[in-house]
Amino acid sequence: PVPPTSELLLIRDAADELARPMLPPPGVTPRLAAALILLAPFGNDLRLPLTVRSADLPHHSGEVSLPGGSADPEDVNVAATALREAHEELGIPPAAVEVLGALTPIYIPPSNFQLTAVVGYAPELPHMEPNPSEVDAVLLVALRQLMDPANMRVETWERRGAQLRVPFYDVDGYKVWGATALVLSELVARVKRIGR
Repeated sequence: PVPPTSELLLIRDAADELARPMLPPPGVTPRLAAALILLAPFGNDLRLPLTVRSADLPHHSGEVSLPGGSADPEDVNVAATALREAHEELGIPPAAVEVLGALTPIYIPPSNFQLTAVVGYAPELPHMEPNPSEVDAVLLVALRQLMDPANMRVETWERRGAQLRVPFYDVDGYKVWGATALVLSELVARVKRIGR
């Protein structure tokens, strides 16, 4: 089931409180993409890897994201795309991940992507070998960090000449925003609902 948008704090547009569209407008065929949220025990926490994208990439360089990317024709489903991309970016063996399910697809207008986050679990954090052409660093983020409202912020940023109120997670000094924050906010909402 799709969680009510009132629970998806970062999916709400901070400027006018309207929920963002989850699906493309009629007549628009989006490019399909998937990302992996890999939950694994580490110490006393469940953690998930986020990547700091390489400074050499042409798009979104230096931004924090989940491992993921465009679907390939050979990918049989979104889980296959997410697992393949996590393997390409971080060296995570697909066989090490138990796929639990997927979150709500999110339409991203600037890139015309429809992104589906696939949630997976590993009984231990797999060994990772980041691909240096795609990844500058790996952040192992505790799920409880994302669930702590103290780590959620909103700032006014200038983008393309416009002032925008941008919600983000402050994680170890990194700003996790955009589609990654939208996806993680749904994960947090669902985990909180289970915990009730």
